[in-house]
Amino acid sequence: MTSSSALSDFSALAPYGWDDAWADEFAPYDTEGLLPGRVIRVDRGQCDVVTADGTVRADTAFVTPHDPLRVVCTGDWVALETGGNPRYVRTYLPRRTAFVRSTSSKRSEGQILAANVDHAIVAVSLAAELDLGRIERFLALAWESGAQPLVVLTKADLVPDAATRSHLVQDVELSAPGVRVLTVSAQDGDGLDALVSLVSGGTAVLLGQSGAGKSTLANALLGAEVMDVQATRDIDGKGRHTTTTRNLLALPGGGVLIDTPGLRGVGLWDAEIGVGQVFAEIGELAGQCRFHDCAHEAEPGCAVRGAVEDGELPHRRLESYRKLMRENQWIVAKTDARVRAEVRREWKRKGAAGRAAMDLKRGRLH
Repeated sequence: MTSSSALSDFSALAPYGWDDAWADEFAPYDTEGLLPGRVIRVDRGQCDVVTADGTVRADTAFVTPHDPLRVVCTGDWVALETGGNPRYVRTYLPRRTAFVRSTSSKRSEGQILAANVDHAIVAVSLAAELDLGRIERFLALAWESGAQPLVVLTKADLVPDAATRSHLVQDVELSAPGVRVLTVSAQDGDGLDALVSLVSGGTAVLLGQSGAGKSTLANALLGAEVMDVQATRDIDGKGRHTTTTRNLLALPGGGVLIDTPGLRGVGLWDAEIGVGQVFAEIGELAGQCRFHDCAHEAEPGCAVRGAVEDGELPHRRLESYRKLMRENQWIVAKTDARVRAEVRREWKRKGAAGRAAMDLKRGRLH
């Protein structure tokens, strides 16, 4: 079956993102009599899949269950067995993008939250004090996924003063180079048109802490009360988890939205490229350092520390960068013996250098 005929036969999937490229990927499975579909919800080893024949319930037992990064997840395009009840997912098609975080378990496993995402919407409530470090953490994972990040400052109606709102946007923009920052009020609709135009025609995932207003924002984008909404605490702007599973829903203006549960923990998972993207200005400054392997600690001729001293780079940004890079290095080391050995050697080298510097300072070396 050619791509054009596949698109014709499965045109009902077009609102969910089916295109020529997916048809080409699916072609080998079409010859086996399998059915394409997109996963719109996963729970307890089964999933709901939207197909040209409607939404069906399918079992995921055939797909590698012991690897948390290879399980079927919301947003996957899959090949379904056509017979039996329930139907079975034979496999998922190669993912274009994947949003992965580290779990909170001591084994530091990765957990895939959503697949084949074009836009990663980081929802941040203006009802509470901005946590720029957490925004940077979300953005690092978003960039690493391959999606285009977007920060949406929700509950903008709670900050009626235009000057104050502008300052908050500027603070976030300084922490999010290359990322669009929007203020949105689902209450009065302010900013929704701009958001809809940005995410229409693709797949967007909605991320953020509980209480960030994600479900309210999702309802505003969907034009209906689809997601349950709970009140947040006035004292800190936090709320209970409203969404308990990841759901993929078609938007009335085109495109689809994946709503996710509020994330208390947002651990990095092999996100060095994403961290570098979030702190792009530090990367540019590092290219001006005297030493190519400068750690931006105490080396002479460090352009990064020089920018901090000159007030060009906020000290908070450098500390946040260091924290995320250390965390990412640790996660990678725990899952890769070779990298782990390199990290230990580097730590020993720095430790020895530090002790030598201290001895020199104390006059022990001449």
